[in-house]
Amino acid sequence: MSDPDETMPPTHQPYGGAGRSGDAPASGQGQPPEPQAPYGQASSQQGPYGQPPATQPYGQPYGQPYGQPYGYAAPTTTHPQANTALVLGIVAIGGMFVCGLPVLVSPFAWYVGAKAKREIEAEPGRWSGRSEANTGMVLGIVGTVLLGLGVLAAVLLVTLAVAGSSV
Repeated sequence: MSDPDETMPPTHQPYGGAGRSGDAPASGQGQPPEPQAPYGQASSQQGPYGQPPATQPYGQPYGQPYGQPYGYAAPTTTHPQANTALVLGIVAIGGMFVCGLPVLVSPFAWYVGAKAKREIEAEPGRWSGRSEANTGMVLGIVGTVLLGLGVLAAVLLVTLAVAGSSV
């Protein structure tokens, strides 16, 4: 059998190669193709799948809006008494289980939380922290109810002790 190179015309290159050394490229082939980027990475001149690269109009970088949309206000600051009410409420409820005396700050947590919540609702554009103030107020209410029940139990206990000793 004969050599396949002998039966093919000299311009035929089945795999797009340059052919034998010294051969000129066939007509219509011109320069060899540009090397491709590895799989999954876009080349520098075109996007994935051969489309042109994505650009933002008017030179805007990715992720930057054209301008601040209407309806957004400047960021607000947290009301200083909102965190105070929250801390007082946590101390009151948490301290009640440890030694019982910190429950005495429960009415203050209720008062400070209610005051901060009123001020936040009066000026919502200026203050944030409504959830902290509300949580401190609720913890203050719970602590005050437990304080009231504790005082009532103590009074009842003393009354029963006095009534039992006088009989």
